[in-house]
Amino acid sequence: MPDVYDRAQARAMQNQACAEADWKASQLPEPPQQTVAGEVLCIDCDEPVQPGRLQAKPNAARCISCQQDHERRHQHG
Repeated sequence: MPDVYDRAQARAMQNQACAEADWKASQLPEPPQQTVAGEVLCIDCDEPVQPGRLQAKPNAARCISCQQDHERRHQHG
């Protein structure tokens, strides 16, 4: 049976691996934006990306809802 120290070490190693994966993912460029009639379309749902989101993040490729779903799916831990 693993003791507290073994579990803590395993958790620390898992946290480090997640942090490294997050850092690598942050180094990747955003997917290219799709535009139709001057609107940026979400790469997941093809709906227009909200103007406020584009103002905050001009290279956003996903609408707020799809970005939140994407982050939940790729969340570590």
